[in-house]
Amino acid sequence: MEKIASAGTLRTGRFSIGLTGGIGCGKTTVADMFADRGAAVIDTDQIAHRLTAPEGSGIPAIRARFGDEFLTVDGAMDRAKMRARVFADPAAKMALESILHPLIRSEAERAATQAQGDYLLFVIPLLIESGSWKKMVTRILIIDCPEQLQIQRVMRRSGLTEQQVRAIMAAQVSREARLAAADDAIINDAAPVALIPQIERLHALYCALARVNGTKNPQDL
Repeated sequence: MEKIASAGTLRTGRFSIGLTGGIGCGKTTVADMFADRGAAVIDTDQIAHRLTAPEGSGIPAIRARFGDEFLTVDGAMDRAKMRARVFADPAAKMALESILHPLIRSEAERAATQAQGDYLLFVIPLLIESGSWKKMVTRILIIDCPEQLQIQRVMRRSGLTEQQVRAIMAAQVSREARLAAADDAIINDAAPVALIPQIERLHALYCALARVNGTKNPQDL
């Protein structure tokens, strides 16, 4: 799957990929494999964890909005308690996003200006849902796998119940919507070795596109 991406760039002006996919699709595994080949990976989920860690820059606003009951004893955001709150209360979800999303964007752009690599690869779990991130990257790469495999992977790694995993998936856009928004797709429904030819093909494409200063149409190469 390759198509012309919609125009858009972060303030760095560099050629960039927005990597996304549903929970359990293997975004981190794929991103690490691109990093091994020379991509500069910026993971917004890792940024969010730093912002909500003890003394993270998001903690004061979270404490002010939600109270100490949503912090752990060491001062980090209580992720399990906050997850339950935002799933039950759309207003709380919007409040948390209004705190974290601007901070995440700022930190991602700061990291991008310092990044060294063939091109920028942003890992953005809710890229399609955001409505803004997808306008800010040059191309969108979707990691895809069957939904039942997603559920099995998340239950195995996180200890969540099937009902909990399905609730998380229900809060994300559908598999079909993600694929419809994609410029490129990687299928991750087998052993990691099956990812290698897909990643190497796309890495070569992205390096070529980055060399011609962000051209989006492979036919222009």
